[in-house]
Amino acid sequence: MAHAAEGEKPREEEQEHEEEVIIVGAGPSGLAAAACLSLRGVRNLVLERDDCVGSLWRHRTYDRIRLHLAKQHSALPHAPHGPAAPTYLPRDDFVRYLDDYAARFGVRVRLRREVREARFDEARGAWLVEAVDHATGLVERYAARHLVAAAGENDEKVLPEVPGLDGFPGKVMHACEYRTGKGMEGKAVLVVGSGNSGMEIAYDLAEAGAATSIIVRSELHLVTKEIWNVAMTLYRYLPLWLIDRIVLFMCSVVFGDTSRYGLRRPAIGPFSMKIHTPAYPVVDVGTYAKIKTGEIQVLPAMKAVHGNVVEFADGKRHPFDAIVFATGYRSTTKKWLKSDDGLIGEDGMARRSFPEHWKGENGLYCAGMVRRGLYGSCEDAESIAEDISKKKKKPHQA
Repeated sequence: MAHAAEGEKPREEEQEHEEEVIIVGAGPSGLAAAACLSLRGVRNLVLERDDCVGSLWRHRTYDRIRLHLAKQHSALPHAPHGPAAPTYLPRDDFVRYLDDYAARFGVRVRLRREVREARFDEARGAWLVEAVDHATGLVERYAARHLVAAAGENDEKVLPEVPGLDGFPGKVMHACEYRTGKGMEGKAVLVVGSGNSGMEIAYDLAEAGAATSIIVRSELHLVTKEIWNVAMTLYRYLPLWLIDRIVLFMCSVVFGDTSRYGLRRPAIGPFSMKIHTPAYPVVDVGTYAKIKTGEIQVLPAMKAVHGNVVEFADGKRHPFDAIVFATGYRSTTKKWLKSDDGLIGEDGMARRSFPEHWKGENGLYCAGMVRRGLYGSCEDAESIAEDISKKKKKPHQA
C-alpha cells in the first residue's frame, strides 16, 4: 500500500490494539525492559521507528567501533556474554547479540512504527498511543495501562549552525553517517567534537592516512578501557571521590599531563562526572599518541567557513577537503509524550537524578534515559518490570 502523500493526513486504522505495556524504542533499553517484563508474565509490545532492533548500532556507527566496557559490564539482563565472546565486543558481534536476545526472550516488536503521540486518558486509566506504520502510511492506535519511554538519548542528530558552512565545497557529514577513513588518504579532514565518537573517528582517519584535525572546545577526561573497567568494578565497593582519585592517579601514570597537548581535564573527577553530568570520559583508542606526534592536530572552536577554508576562534584559518561533525544527538521523547508529570525534562531525558529517575505517575516509566549506559539500562529494566508485575498482582493499587 502506498505511503500517504506529503502534507496529507495519514489514514487511521479503525481497530485499537490493547496491551498491558507499550515500550517505545527497540534499542538495548527497550529490549531489556521487554525481556524482564515477559519473564514476569507481563504482556508487552515494543514499537520501533526503524526497520530493526538496535538500529543505532546497526545503521549509525562506524566500522571500527567496539564496546568500551568489558563484556561482564555490557550484557543485558539474564543473558551474559559467553566465554568465547571477546572482552570488548565489536559492533557486528553486539548487533548479533541484540538479535539473539530479542529472539531468546520472544520480544514482541512492531518495526517501522513511529510514535507520534502518547497521552494518558484519565477516564480510561490508560495510555493512548498513536503510531504511524511507515510500510502502509496508516495511523495505528494502541491502549495500554503502562508506558515505557526507551527511545534513548541518541535519537536525532545535532548539527551546529556555522556561518558559511552551506558554501563548503567538500564533503560534510555527521558522525552517524561516517563509516571508515578509507578513501581519505592525503585529504585534509576536520573532525568537530572531541567526545568518544569524535576522538575515535579522528584516529580512524589518521590511520587511513588523512591529514586529520580535531576541534576540542571543552575540558575532557581521557582514560583507557582498562582504567575505566577498573572504575566500573570499584563502583560497587567505594565512594565516588575515592574512585576518582584512583582513576586520576592511573591516568597520570599512563598519559602524563594531557593539557600540554590541548586536552585539559575538568575539576570534577571522571567517575563523578559520569554519574552527575551528561558528559562521559573519553576512552582512548590510540588518538592521544597521534596527537602527541602531531599526526592529529588539536584546534579551537570553529568561527566561520569561507569556501574550503575554516576560520577558528584564535583567528587562524586552514583549508579542508571534508568535515565530520561528531556533535552528538538529542532525545525526541518530548515531541511525542504529551502527558508527563515531570518525569522527562526539556532535553528529553529523565528529569530526576538516579536512583529516583525511572518511575512517574499513571503508569509512566523511562528506561536508559539517565545516561548510565548499558549497566543503567539493565537496572532500569529490572526496576520497571518488578514494579509493573507487583501492580498487576494488586490491581487496586495505583
